[in-house]
This record gives sequence, structure tokens and C-alpha cells, in this order.
Amino acid sequence: MNSELASRLKLRYSPVAVLFSDEKPENALEFAEQKWGCVAAMLTAATKGRTVAFSRKTFGCPGGGVGLGLGNFYPGMPGGIANFLSNGAGEGFPPGEAYKKTPELAQSFVDNLPITDIPAQYVVFKPLAEVAESGEKPQVVVFYANPDQLSALVVLANYGRAENSVKIPFAAGCQSTCLLPWSEQVQEKPAAIVGMVDISARPYIEADLLSFSVPYSLFVEMESNAPGSFLDKEAWEKVAKRL
Repeated sequence: MNSELASRLKLRYSPVAVLFSDEKPENALEFAEQKWGCVAAMLTAATKGRTVAFSRKTFGCPGGGVGLGLGNFYPGMPGGIANFLSNGAGEGFPPGEAYKKTPELAQSFVDNLPITDIPAQYVVFKPLAEVAESGEKPQVVVFYANPDQLSALVVLANYGRAENSVKIPFAAGCQSTCLLPWSEQVQEKPAAIVGMVDISARPYIEADLLSFSVPYSLFVEMESNAPGSFLDKEAWEKVAKRL
């Protein structure tokens, strides 16, 4: 599947398609069962050409399972997810990440996540260029973008709309690249999600990059809107020279 945006923005890495499947792709990279790993690291691997698969036994960590849409894995978390996101549950439990000031604020955040259990056995990350034009339909498309490229993506997402169509939420890296953009698809005007602002996920992505994730319908809209937009104008040409 070709992307005019990827070409015109001179992206450093391939956009990634997030797909649902009942079959594991051949030679897909996958976490070992019940072993810890970070979904963000796998996403970065996909931007560099790898196909990655996750199941309900190979999602890396409880937050990863939630962020991939494979169900709610928070209830069994030692010490509780609210304590983990805030000030910790005390001796013998994982230290708190201090991303929320209190357990109550952390629990409110969790309660408002669109936690879901997708109707498929696998979540697959695949370089967009390797997705078949027929027979495969991404649920979400993820771009890794630097500030100049991100600026263009934000403007283009809003190009054909009156309302603001880009969000930058507090969220785990996997939530901002899978769960949240996927949940947007049910909206009349689905929004894009700027992500990978998760401090714990930042070591798995280059320092000058963030993610920009869109439901597939918005990806199609942006691709069709690119010709004739600001991308053809002098203002963008000045920026594009330094990409």
C-alpha cells in the first residue's frame, strides 16, 4: 500500500499499519509467552521493516495488552494500576511511576480509557508498503515524525474540516498508537492522536520523533487531500528543503 504522504514528507521510517488477524503472519516477530516487553520497541521495529504480532499471551506487559486492545489486564496487576501510575503500593510492589499525583487521579484516568477486546486473535504491526492493496485493511496507520513532518500532518488532518481533528492525550505509548486511534473510528469525524509522549516509552524511539496515529478512514482522507493542499505551496517548500 503506497503513501503519498510518506514520500512527500520524506519520512525517516516507514509508516506502520496496525491490523487485526486470526492468523499469525509468517516470520513475524513476537514476544515469548508471559515474558515482559514493551510494545513501543516492537512498533519501532516495524517502522524499520519488521512484521510484528501480538496475541493474548504475547503482549509484553499488562499495559501493552490494554493498549493493543486485547482486553483488560489491569485488575491482576500487583499493587494495582492506580498505585503503579502514582506513588506506588509500598514495599514488595513495583515502585510508582509518578505519572499521576494520586492513586485517585490515576484510577480516574484508567476508568476513562476505551478498554476493549478486539474480535481477532492477533494484533499485527506491518510496514505500510507491505500491506496488500486488496485483502488487507489497516485499522490504524502510525507515522513516526519529526517536528516539521508532524506540523504537516497536523495541518493536513485539519485541512478539510472545521473542527480540530488532532489530540495529544496523556497515555501510554501503545495506547496512543493503537487503542486510542482505533477507538476514534466510531466517531463521525475521527481524530488523529499524537503520541509516544509516554516517558517510559521514549527510550524506544529517537529523541526527535513523535508518533502520529490515524484511523484508516482519516488516513485515506489525508492521502486524498494532499494534492492541491499547502504541500504544493511555497511555505511548505521552504520547510521541506531541510528534511
